[in-house]
Amino acid sequence: MNPLVISNIIGSGLCLEAVFFAIPLVCALIYHESVLPFVIPALIAAAAGFLLLHNKAEEGGMHSKEGFVSTGLTWIAWSLVGMLPFLISGTLTNVFDALFETISGFTTTGSSVIKSVEDVAKSVLMWRSFMHWIGGMGILVFMSAIMRFTGGSQMNLMKAESPGPVVSKLVPKAGSTARVQYGIYTGMTLFMILILLLLKMPLFDSICITFGAAGTGGFGVLNNSCASYTVAQQAVIIIGMIAFGMNFTFYFLLLVGKFRAAFQMEEIRLYLLIIAAAILTITVNLLGQGGFTSISWAFRDAAFHVGSIMTTTGYAIDDINQWPRLSQGILVFLMFCGACAGSTGGGFKISRILLMARGFSRDMAAHLRPDIVKKVHIDGKVVEENVLRSTGTYTFVYITITMLSVLLVAFEGRDWPTTFTAVIATFNNIGPGLGEVGTVGNYAAFSNFSKLVLSADMLIGRLEIFPILVLFRRNTWTRF
Repeated sequence: MNPLVISNIIGSGLCLEAVFFAIPLVCALIYHESVLPFVIPALIAAAAGFLLLHNKAEEGGMHSKEGFVSTGLTWIAWSLVGMLPFLISGTLTNVFDALFETISGFTTTGSSVIKSVEDVAKSVLMWRSFMHWIGGMGILVFMSAIMRFTGGSQMNLMKAESPGPVVSKLVPKAGSTARVQYGIYTGMTLFMILILLLLKMPLFDSICITFGAAGTGGFGVLNNSCASYTVAQQAVIIIGMIAFGMNFTFYFLLLVGKFRAAFQMEEIRLYLLIIAAAILTITVNLLGQGGFTSISWAFRDAAFHVGSIMTTTGYAIDDINQWPRLSQGILVFLMFCGACAGSTGGGFKISRILLMARGFSRDMAAHLRPDIVKKVHIDGKVVEENVLRSTGTYTFVYITITMLSVLLVAFEGRDWPTTFTAVIATFNNIGPGLGEVGTVGNYAAFSNFSKLVLSADMLIGRLEIFPILVLFRRNTWTRF
């Protein structure tokens, strides 16, 4: 363990957070709102950051252990400072509520305890949505894109924070990979804002909704989420959510002219196939049993919510508690699937589903013909055995945490759909579930204990489990 390397990374992260408070601060000035909710946290973050940066990092580099610990602690530090605007502004007075809302923002979950967002200051709403954009691609990935860490490997940070079973470099250097990712991410964000503006969505709404779609978050600025927007605006949001849920390697391949390789990515093809099949099935189900009177109406609602849930964004235009059970069941299935690896989406990830399916097929063949050695291939490349093994380990821990969280939240005695989907929606960074936490509900009624459990689920789910769990392992804190 190299504590000074970790200290420097956390310090750099807090200094960066202090800079990011400038966005909602400018918004506060524009709308003539108090700037104190952002000035005070910015000063605290900057002071703490400079204090942690005081010592020079020891030589010896940053290995996997330092990468995991730095990632986990940086996200926790950001959440503790990031909740201050809610408390200082009076938007939320309960510390547990403020922490829940903040972790939900940074982890791009979109679960909220605020009952009426239209009564909240514009600058605070901007901070909520901007947290989605920051957390979407990753705090440490952004830091890797703009600065060089002394005595350490940036790839270990990206491995610890980036979603998916493996992290591949788009270009030879990790820092350059981070810059390419954020370049694509920023370009797509600006493009979506522009399109929404051309469709006459207000500037404030355009920015906040795009931040949520880009980070696959889900914090809206209206009480009915996206239901009040026009059909054309909703169509752009659908496309945006699905686009940001795709592996960014796909866009890189398109940019460098490798169109065939891009469209042959098996993860992308399966992702789009599941979305198409879910939209078609739900559309038919809504027409048959949901009371929808036109194909266009049913298709729009199906496409919006399939795109929202599959990409773990969480925006809504309808009350899915009123949908037929089959449609609700499909949406719950999509909650588990999640988006692609290397995207801003959460969930189990399509790549893991592919790996497990191919691994199962290989093992079945081995049972029938033990003498044949068969490798697992994805996109024509051999998958290393350690990747398959780690995917199996991840799946076991994933199921264990889900079951334990459901049991802990069940102590409140709420109905099963609410209890189960509250855990699924937070652990997979989706936002809304069913029952009391459906698309027209929120998490305000939960106890402080349940909010802590669900907050932990959001953080553990966004960081792919291990960067948080290693913090509680004794060997993590040994010197070597």
